Amino acid sequence: MAVIGIFDSGSGGLSVLKEIRKVLPSGHFIYYADNAHCPYGDKSPEYIQDRARAITRLLLDKGAEAIVVACNTATGAAIATLRAEFDVPFVGMEPAVKPAALGTRTGVIGVLATAGTLKASKYLKTKGLYQDNVRIEEHVGEGFVQLVERLELDGPETERVVRASLQPLLDAGADTIVLGCTHYPFLRPVIERIAGPDIRVIDPAPAVAKQVLKVLSERGLLSPATPSSFAGLTGDPSKARDGDRQGGKSPTLELLSSGDPTTLRRLAAMIG
Repeated sequence: MAVIGIFDSGSGGLSVLKEIRKVLPSGHFIYYADNAHCPYGDKSPEYIQDRARAITRLLLDKGAEAIVVACNTATGAAIATLRAEFDVPFVGMEPAVKPAALGTRTGVIGVLATAGTLKASKYLKTKGLYQDNVRIEEHVGEGFVQLVERLELDGPETERVVRASLQPLLDAGADTIVLGCTHYPFLRPVIERIAGPDIRVIDPAPAVAKQVLKVLSERGLLSPATPSSFAGLTGDPSKARDGDRQGGKSPTLELLSSGDPTTLRRLAAMIG
């Protein structure tokens, strides 16, 4: 099985890893959380491109044969650059506007995303394909990434922060909410509770997982199952090490962090 590198501005991309592991349960993954530079949403495209290049080099040095940019903002700002500069397949994120547009009953869909994602040409192109037929309401999930990175996944303050960004979309008549940031699925229970049972919430991660499987198959990178175990974590990318070996077996998940690894470790344990 190919070694798959995955990176995000922080720990949110673990929501994508969770879905990829469903279709590739024996895959070997290296996950990099750039939480020393999180969030990306307020950073310039050039800054994000520089970080994406550095992380890609690190993942390639550690043996990655395919890379998932598990961050909507980084996908919009950097994936074209990465594909032009590195000879390895990349799979990126995209807010699920298409399924939302095709499934809406009210003709109004809501997109929750970072400011960077909402300004990215990749998102604007997709939006342009459907906005003549449906009304697309947008709102930045203000404070959502910070909530997840602080592991504040529920409670009165979390509900207050989520409601402040979600309610305008509901008030506009949206019957479908697109989660346009990989951190946001960790807040999905709160989002669904506030939105109510009649509102559909779409996470694009399952579609991304299918695309990863397709890309690996096309590149001939799929192979028989490998042993399963869980690797260690390092908090300093300059000292990134091979994952711990357990029982003599090669690890199938290695976690790397550019900052405090606490959230990464805890969320990784939550997704199993």
